[in-house]
Amino acid sequence: MKRAIPVVVLSIAGLVPVWLYQPSAESSTVHATTPAPSTSSSSSSSSSSSGSSGTNVVTTTTVDTEKGPVQLQVTFSGTKITAVKMLQQPNHPQTTAAVPKLIAETLEAQSADIDTVSGATITSDAYKESLQAAIDDNAKAASASPSASASEASSQTVDGSALSTEKGPVQVQVTFSGTKITAVKMLQQPNHPQTTAAVPVLVAETLEAQSADIDTVSGATITSEAYKESLQAAIDARG
Repeated sequence: MKRAIPVVVLSIAGLVPVWLYQPSAESSTVHATTPAPSTSSSSSSSSSSSGSSGTNVVTTTTVDTEKGPVQLQVTFSGTKITAVKMLQQPNHPQTTAAVPKLIAETLEAQSADIDTVSGATITSDAYKESLQAAIDDNAKAASASPSASASEASSQTVDGSALSTEKGPVQVQVTFSGTKITAVKMLQQPNHPQTTAAVPVLVAETLEAQSADIDTVSGATITSEAYKESLQAAIDARG
């Protein structure tokens, strides 16, 4: 009976680290679902510059979060959002994965009314706050420059070729403002998780490169190659 006591004590002691470790995994979820107290806008003001082609580039205020600073540079053609670039973002894997999705949703929604990316709630909310500030700033600039709407009238939408792959059909629809690619929409894509994850990355790279000369997304090579071929067909068909 005397030997049984140390065994029980050691067993209980062995469970203590396991019990203590569990709350730390949950704490990240608590932070992610309560971003409001952790974010505050910096004192720096947003700035904008108008291009000769009717574009307006707005650099937003920096939003400080517990994960790190968030700052955007948003390009508008009239009131249309044509590009979003992250000037500052938290150095975190979840943020790195979330940013292309946030940008793709922004270009699709043409507003800050977009979904929060799961696992990156704090960054998503700061991104949307910064984006809304840019939209508001551009609206003020647009009201003072009526000629900005002329560039919107010159936009053109072209459907790329439909390609059949072993994963499924792929077809893109590309919107141009002059020669500039302002939006890419998937008309057809394989119903596959890797494709779903790859498409926002491909769209973001297209808007950055302004061509079909972009990288293939790892794990979605077939879809990437078909995407680039359909994209190039749309570029070639632009009037």
